[in-house]
Amino acid sequence: MEHPRISRDPAIMMGKPCVTGTRLTVEHILRALSQGVSIDVVLEEYPRLKREDVLAAVAYAADYLRQEGLIAA
Repeated sequence: MEHPRISRDPAIMMGKPCVTGTRLTVEHILRALSQGVSIDVVLEEYPRLKREDVLAAVAYAADYLRQEGLIAA
């Protein structure tokens, strides 16, 4: 699946997926959300971001995990 709001560039943040046009990684956004930081607070801390950027980061991670498949226990 394509994610136009998320990009990977080896010259930016060592190629980690970032919100396009920023150095803000998908990982950073997910860690903030996992610690209970609301989307509104993330948007306050990073005024260049839009709500759609945060949701795109979550969607990117979900699609990435879907492709990983299941690991036998």
